[in-house]
Amino acid sequence: HGAIPSMSRLGDPYDNAVIESFYKTLKRELMPETRRFSSEKEARNAIFEYIEMFYNTKRMHSTLGYMSPVEYEKIHS
Repeated sequence: HGAIPSMSRLGDPYDNAVIESFYKTLKRELMPETRRFSSEKEARNAIFEYIEMFYNTKRMHSTLGYMSPVEYEKIHS
């Protein structure tokens, strides 16, 4: 699919930990094993909606004091 993996230095697995955690959450919450997209456009729209309408605005994050990213930014910007 043309994806280029991001590789850290040997023995340093932490640079991708945050995004790997996000991908795990995305897959678990948006794409259960039974869900299949009929097209790339449908998948892109579903992922965009998940991130912009739920993940950033409503989903609480423990690392942000159980606030959504939008709430955290309002307080800390």
